[in-house]
Amino acid sequence: MNTKEFQYQSMLVNGFLMLFLNLLVIPALVVSSFLVFGSESAVTIAATVLLSILFILITPGYFSQEPNEARVMVFFGKYEGTFTSTGFFWVNPFMNKKKLSFRARNLDVVPIKVNDKIGNPILIGLVLVWKLRDSYKAMFEIDSQTMADNSAKPNQVSATVAGRMNAFEEFVRIQSDAALRQVAGLYAYDDSETDAAELTLRGGGDEINEELVLKLNERLSMAGIEVLEARINYLAYAPEIAAVMLRRQQASAIISAREKIVEGAVSMVKMALEKLSADQVVELDEEKKAAMVSNLLVVLCADEAAQPVVNTGTLNH
Repeated sequence: MNTKEFQYQSMLVNGFLMLFLNLLVIPALVVSSFLVFGSESAVTIAATVLLSILFILITPGYFSQEPNEARVMVFFGKYEGTFTSTGFFWVNPFMNKKKLSFRARNLDVVPIKVNDKIGNPILIGLVLVWKLRDSYKAMFEIDSQTMADNSAKPNQVSATVAGRMNAFEEFVRIQSDAALRQVAGLYAYDDSETDAAELTLRGGGDEINEELVLKLNERLSMAGIEVLEARINYLAYAPEIAAVMLRRQQASAIISAREKIVEGAVSMVKMALEKLSADQVVELDEEKKAAMVSNLLVVLCADEAAQPVVNTGTLNH
């Protein structure tokens, strides 16, 4: 993936060292302030002013950074690099340090109504895990900064890291909706509506999830965002056709069950005839065999228990 991101290599000082120097400036500033009131010499006034300016300039340059965090360094509109090291540091106080998080985040996409491959309206939802990969693209290729600034509180000077990450999350949410619609339109809901060998949303499993990850990464690469995992967590027919599809599934299940029952009944009848003949229990002509087969199939395939009729006469009556 092409990127314009690079590591920050400009001036950087250990924060504890600068803090020590800053603490030395404070007593010097206090002493010079007393001297100004004692003697109004130009040298004393100039020293006090310079120490005050030095103290004011040093203070904003401090920052600390934790693992999986980064600072995008911008100096008067120019990108100076991305700083990813952890610890306590001091940089040029005029440097704008835009904080980002590279930690993984979850997103639960609310189920949306789409049409599957054959046009059936369905409800489908998605859960995914994403994280930032490219700080340059995240900050400068999409307008996340404006969205974050607009969501900031009135008393905030600029957007916080939470505001920026929420802006990225909203971007991921919208693109996830589009990718989910695209993937859902490529497959049928289940195999009862298409060729049994064809991949379906309900039976696709990991293959459908991999397709989702691929489509999402294609859409989110422009923003420097990577999807680590995506899974369909909700799949159902839309309410307007759910009842009809339920009856269709019930009918399909009944047909499958009947086929299994008939297959078993035929096997049992065949076994009974072969056993009677092998053990020479009774000799049956073709007509009697046909009657026996008919009776056994009725008994074995009936939904309710058969009511037997006891024959008290001969075999022929």
